[in-house]
Amino acid sequence: MKQSFLFTKTLKDAPKDETSLNAQTLIRAGFIDKVGAGIYTFLPLGLRVMDKILKVIREEVNSTGAQEVLMPALLPREVWETTGRWENFDALFKLTGSDSREYALGATHEEIVTPLAKKYIFSYRELPLSIYQIQTKFRNEKRAKAGLIRGREFLMKDQYSFHVSQEDLDEYYEKVKAAYYRIYERLGLGEITYLTYASGGAFSKYSHEFQTVTAAGEDHIYVCDHCKVAINREIIDEQNACPVCGNTELREDKAIEVGNIFKLGTRFSTPCNLKFTTAEGNSEEVVMGCYGIGPSRLLGTIVEIFHDEKGLKWPKEIAPFQVHLLSLKSDEEAEKLYNRLVDAGVEVLFDDRDVSAGEKFADADLLGIPERIVVSAKTLAEDSVELKLRGQEAAEKIKIEAYVQRFI
Repeated sequence: MKQSFLFTKTLKDAPKDETSLNAQTLIRAGFIDKVGAGIYTFLPLGLRVMDKILKVIREEVNSTGAQEVLMPALLPREVWETTGRWENFDALFKLTGSDSREYALGATHEEIVTPLAKKYIFSYRELPLSIYQIQTKFRNEKRAKAGLIRGREFLMKDQYSFHVSQEDLDEYYEKVKAAYYRIYERLGLGEITYLTYASGGAFSKYSHEFQTVTAAGEDHIYVCDHCKVAINREIIDEQNACPVCGNTELREDKAIEVGNIFKLGTRFSTPCNLKFTTAEGNSEEVVMGCYGIGPSRLLGTIVEIFHDEKGLKWPKEIAPFQVHLLSLKSDEEAEKLYNRLVDAGVEVLFDDRDVSAGEKFADADLLGIPERIVVSAKTLAEDSVELKLRGQEAAEKIKIEAYVQRFI
């Protein structure tokens, strides 16, 4: 893509109505635009990053055997009353339609997915089964002050599994847990993301969160460095030792919750009368699990971690482009190199704008693309480009042909 055609522009100053670094930086760099508190538009650069995050999530979730669906976001009151959550789910956005019926905007989808599964699950032969969606969720969040980390409208990957027994659920639960570890590793968060024990498990002592350590975190966790797991603040008084090894020397840290998984048991099967016929001909309730990841929250978390005073520093797998090509008064030669790289399948942002070199360098740092190459009269005299990796101070010269061959 040529930067002169890019829909958005960078801003010199951070927006004054934002307090979170992730929103300030993403708005300055032209990745998102603020519509209201906790409500953002994803602009072309931001959407490219989001699409790559979703690609990672889909690949790893699909590897567990889950199938993707898309459920509605407008949900009738009646489905919430089935489970008693119309009155006690405080974060629901509620509205009345022209038909005088009451609705809520989807905050979670257990009340929809369970009756859906009931239409297709009859016998043990249909189980186990897992389906998921990636969809916009709505929650009437009172503390929408953390940019993409705590929004009123946000993306969510919510996944649900259905089983013949607790043992079958336990086995699949471990598969999803492993897939989550792979997701965070691919997104550059593997070393600082901990499986965190939390209260609230329906059929086990714990539920689990995945918490990424950062000073911008809203949660407090207690890390066992021996086992690389943690406990969240809500259960530390009753469980002041590592649940894996018993270590009592736990390290307190701030973190952002980037995922959670629950063993639901029959919490939703019972009110929805979701049953299956066993091999012996008996009728039993389906055992369920659920597994959530917020892709937009993940994006905000990544920004909080991968940045410096100059701007963004995207991990390679999710960067909007692989290469940022800057032309300094050598547009014709830069265009030739741009075309060669594009033909080789390289994702290139070509800064062909008629602005100063200083502005181009500053914007390159702000946008945070992993590799920056500069074409100028000076480099062309040596048949070279200047290559600089984002986050490194020193640049190096590399022959143009050698650089192109890296991608062929």
